[in-house]
Amino acid sequence: MNDDSRSKIAYITAGAAGMYCGSCIHDNTLASALLTKDVDIALIPTYTPIRTDEHDVSLDHVFFGGINVYLQQRIPLFRYLPAFLDRLLDRPSVIRWLASGDIETRPEHLGDLTLSMLRGEAGFQAKEVHKLTRWLKDDYRPDIINLSNLLIAGCVPHLKEELKVPVIITLQGDDIFLESLPESYRNQAIKLAQDLVEHVDGFIVFSQFYGEFMRDYFQIPEEKLFQVPLGINTQGFAEVERAQETKRAIGYLARLAPEKGLHLLVDAFLKLRQESEFEDVELRIAGWLGKQNDAYVKEQFQRLEAAGLGNDYQYFGTVDREEKLDFLRQLDLLSVPTTYHEPKGLFVLEALAAGVPVVQPHHGAFPEILSNTGGGLLCKPDDTHELAQQLANLLRDEEQRQQHRRQGRQALTERFDASTMADQTIDVYRRFIKID
Repeated sequence: MNDDSRSKIAYITAGAAGMYCGSCIHDNTLASALLTKDVDIALIPTYTPIRTDEHDVSLDHVFFGGINVYLQQRIPLFRYLPAFLDRLLDRPSVIRWLASGDIETRPEHLGDLTLSMLRGEAGFQAKEVHKLTRWLKDDYRPDIINLSNLLIAGCVPHLKEELKVPVIITLQGDDIFLESLPESYRNQAIKLAQDLVEHVDGFIVFSQFYGEFMRDYFQIPEEKLFQVPLGINTQGFAEVERAQETKRAIGYLARLAPEKGLHLLVDAFLKLRQESEFEDVELRIAGWLGKQNDAYVKEQFQRLEAAGLGNDYQYFGTVDREEKLDFLRQLDLLSVPTTYHEPKGLFVLEALAAGVPVVQPHHGAFPEILSNTGGGLLCKPDDTHELAQQLANLLRDEEQRQQHRRQGRQALTERFDASTMADQTIDVYRRFIKID
């Protein structure tokens, strides 16, 4: 234990190359809530600085800097650069500048780098493992370490050996990245990740579904799994009230990508608009768009325009927190019909906090969220006919929509807020260290 009476928590998060990332937002929200409870926590970015739509509480220092990590993978000389050059390449301002150019982050192009990172000291980024270890051991001296995913955990065996402290990992989408790797890389990466499980003291998941899934996926012993329901900073959401408009609106608030299901929502919207009673309904879309998905999104917009609905949809682009609240204020319903089994569903919690009912596919974390909040309806995954039908059901029934609105908002403010999430996370930490 440190000389300081408070236990120190090192929370190691992973930046997402300049885009708003649900994991970054969660990690920053959790760290902020822990700080308000007088917990000594350092939010430590890796790869790139994080991007969040709230006050950023992370360190202005990046470990495993994305430039160094990539160059060390590709060019052996960079594995032996002197420290002053490493520091230059790890400057957050330099990394942000390069990240603004939409650098490569697609999993299918990062297979060899993923394997190397999972190998830790035995990988090409061994120098980065040692830099992080030295800083933690000499400068911060944590009592417990929490990593935001297993994919950055290749360093854990060395950290455990040098620091002799418990290590927790929060699982929040590791499988989604791994499943997008080419098969030859995927199988090796999963095996390397499974080999790391024995070095980890505990794993935090947000839902029973994801806990059971990841238990089997990574072969995690049941006693190492702890469920902490996802929470958000609800400040400002309670004040969101539906703007008085002549048109009704269905919203989409997420990264614009095939796996998020924008094409499914467009298809359902086209079906809905074929009925005369919904000719006043608009589709409003907001979220980050990467260059790799430009053609995909352009195709969706062209489908809407070809159907004569060019004036009945709007794209708001990437939105910050205030813009997000304003966007939600315009909606009657929200749907992000993901094609994958979503482990978090942050956008659902934000919609419910703002009193916007949702329609989501019956998979991943969504059934548990809606069962626990009463904030919307489920539909068959990838079934745009049923998605359109459920949207129509809520648009037709004002009383039901208001009931989902009240129940969802109440549940979010009482049980799925950041403070509750922080309290339950502290309860997990207390299993391993003493926290006053």
